[in-house]
Parts: sequence; structure tokens; C-alpha cells
Amino acid sequence: MPLSKATQIIDQMMAKDGFTAWLGAVRLEEGEGFCKLQMTIRKEMCNGFGIAHGGISYSLADSALAFASNSHGQHAVSIETSISYLKPLAEGDTIIATAKKISLGKSIAVYEVWIEKPNSELVALFKGTVYRKPKEWDL
Repeated sequence: MPLSKATQIIDQMMAKDGFTAWLGAVRLEEGEGFCKLQMTIRKEMCNGFGIAHGGISYSLADSALAFASNSHGQHAVSIETSISYLKPLAEGDTIIATAKKISLGKSIAVYEVWIEKPNSELVALFKGTVYRKPKEWDL
């Protein structure tokens, strides 16, 4: 069975994405305008309070946003993002970031990313706006 357009694009992106690899992010699911990633918090990701640095869950959400927003076929880059942290995370916690398209225009799109533990406990909520460049992905 041939790979979907979304999978082909995300494959290309991940091949060059050392940071998402460093996070230890694993792809769980993807589709057009959608991406679900999972990772586990490691010791070096925690701050002086013994909880995950806010940049960790933010970074996972940002990666999910990048993959979901590019999956339509046009190159997309974030132009505005924000996150609300709802619960602290500790070493050993697993989190899942699910990015979903909210609005898709010719040049601007908006996505929401839910960051949850495997038991569906919401730990952070991320919103991202992207600029959709005229350039298409080569497939």
C-alpha cells in the first residue's frame, strides 16, 4: 500500500529533525492536518524543582504542530504560538501531543495541540498559527 501524502511529508521532515529525535518523540498517528506524537520525560529534561522544564512539552507540541501543518502539502512555518501548562510533569512521565487543524486558509492556518498523559489527563494546551508558503512539498 502506498504511503499517504502526510506520511511522506512527515518522513521527509523527521529525516532532518535532530531536535525531535533528541526529544525521543515517536509518531503514533498522522493524517492530513493531524499528528500525534509520544515521548517520555528524561532526567536531563527536568529543572531544579524536579519537574519537566516547560520547554519540553512546548517543544513536543511545536513538533506536532509542524508535522500537522505541513501535512497538507504546502510548506508551513509557525508565526505565533502559546501554551498553557495545567499540570507538572516528572521524570518517567509519558506524554502524548495531538495536533489538530482548527482553521485552514490559503496562507494562514490555526492548530490546537492537546498534551496528555496516556490516561487522557490533560497537562497542557498549545495553540499555533502558521504561515502557509506557496512552496509545495516534493513527493
